[in-house]
Amino acid sequence: MEKFKNLLFYASVALFFVSCKNETNKVNLVSQRDSLSYAFGVNIASSLKQDQLDTLVNNDLLITGFNDVISNTNPQMTSEQAIKTIQSYFLAIQEKEMSKAKAESEKFLAENANKEGVKVLPSGLQYKVIKEGKGKKPKADQKVKVYYVGKLINGTVFDESTKEPAEFILNNSVIPAWQEGLQLMSVGSKYEFYTPYQLGYGERGYPGVIPPYSTLIFEIELLSIE
Repeated sequence: MEKFKNLLFYASVALFFVSCKNETNKVNLVSQRDSLSYAFGVNIASSLKQDQLDTLVNNDLLITGFNDVISNTNPQMTSEQAIKTIQSYFLAIQEKEMSKAKAESEKFLAENANKEGVKVLPSGLQYKVIKEGKGKKPKADQKVKVYYVGKLINGTVFDESTKEPAEFILNNSVIPAWQEGLQLMSVGSKYEFYTPYQLGYGERGYPGVIPPYSTLIFEIELLSIE
C-alpha cells in the first residue's frame, strides 16, 4: 500500500508538470520555470525508480493521459476511475503478499511443532524450555522484569532488550503470547516462544517493523517479579 500512496503522490504532482516531449534531446533551461519543470520530471522519475515502479509505466501512455487531462481532450478515465485502477492493482499485490506470508507462517509452525523439546498449547502458542528456573511464577496482574529478543522466522531481529531489562505488567500493553507464556515461567527461567500471528501483531503486523501475518520468535528470560 505504501507504493500505491507514493504513486498517487507522483500522479498528483504530475498534474502541475507540463511536458509534451518524448525526445531525449538536451533541453535548455533558460528560465526559472524551465528549471522547475525539469526538476519535477527528474524528481518524479527518480522516485518511481527508487520504489521500483518505473517498470510498471508505459511512458507514452503516461504522457498521453497527462496531456488529455491538461488539454481537456476527453480523457478515457476520470480521476476517480484512475485512482480505482491504481488501487485495485496494488490491493491485489498486497493480498498476494499477505497470503504468501500467512502460508509461510503456518508452514513454519506446523514443522516447528514436531521438533524436539517444543510444546504446543491449546491457544496455538509454542514454546521450548532453554533453562528452567526455581523461583515463583508471575500472575497476570503482576509486574515483571525480563531480558528478551524478538525475531522474525527468517532470523531478522526486530526488537530486543538484552542490556537494559524491560519491565511491564503482564495484562497491560503486551501481546497475548507474552501474557500467556510468561505465566508458565518461573523466575530464573529462559524460554523460547513461537508466536502465531493471532497471538502477536495479527493480520496487519506492525508497519515498518513486523509484516502482516508474521509468526514471531521470542527468547525471554524472566529476571524477577516486582
